[in-house]
Amino acid sequence: MKLSYVTDSLGHLPFEDMLNFAAKLGIDTLEMTTGGWSPAPHLNLDELLQSSEKRKEFSQALEKWNMTLCALNCSGNPLDPGELGKSHRDITDKTMELAGLLGVKKVIMMSGLPAGGPDDKVPNWITYTVSWPPVLKDILNYQWEDVAIPYWKKLVKKAEACGVGKIALENFSSQLVYNPETLFRLRNAVGPMVGLNLDPSHLLWMGADPIIAARELGSAIHHVHGKDVRIERYLSAVNGLLETKEVTDPANRAWNYVAVGCGQDLQWWKEFFSVVKMMGYEGEVSLEMEDLTMSPEAGIRTSVEALKQTISQ
Repeated sequence: MKLSYVTDSLGHLPFEDMLNFAAKLGIDTLEMTTGGWSPAPHLNLDELLQSSEKRKEFSQALEKWNMTLCALNCSGNPLDPGELGKSHRDITDKTMELAGLLGVKKVIMMSGLPAGGPDDKVPNWITYTVSWPPVLKDILNYQWEDVAIPYWKKLVKKAEACGVGKIALENFSSQLVYNPETLFRLRNAVGPMVGLNLDPSHLLWMGADPIIAARELGSAIHHVHGKDVRIERYLSAVNGLLETKEVTDPANRAWNYVAVGCGQDLQWWKEFFSVVKMMGYEGEVSLEMEDLTMSPEAGIRTSVEALKQTISQ
């Protein structure tokens, strides 16, 4: 496996300054965002699609710093019923097209989350038993059978036509696919191009074990994010792990995204990567740094040091 880096946490730096910072840390592989939830600080999607000269300049800048682009990331909600969904679907299609033009074979994104019915205007994340109230069963069936699976069948064909080899869905909250079970439901319906972007931080706060999850996923692991989480025991013991407070208020949250090694210790990370590798994954591990208890630069340095010590080569 190989260390990579999602460049958004250095979004305050110009493109080449970001490349310089990453290169000094020994990073030579990048995952870059194209839009969706991200402002895409280092890549102009429309500009690169429309101009071969701009694509050449972009590629030359990467080459100057000995960087390789391993994946494009367009995470958002393409299944939102309103204008947001329309925008994110457009960004997704364009990302597939740009991946083809740049020769990038992997796209990272999220499954999306539909509304609860054809007349509903707000995405609805069902995370409680469908036994009470029974309408929840109808909502889930609508979300999967009427919206998600038809969309994803079309998107897989689009990706194939663009030359994309793998789509890796992040197991993120407020998405229809948020764990291995829901990933396999979609994968079984649309084919093996769709796999998981295994991000242990989300599984941990949801109460799962990412090491055991990796064994269950096997060849369905299409990408890995190196991202940690810390359960804040004093608060989680009182209120549980369901958390709605702003991420900018870490002192009062039941859990927080933290630099790698500040949540799980390095022995845990060694075992996690060992099992991921044992299951056949040989690809990139992209550092996604979202620790708001320290500066982005400090968090990146801390995380890179931890990942270099723990990633199975």
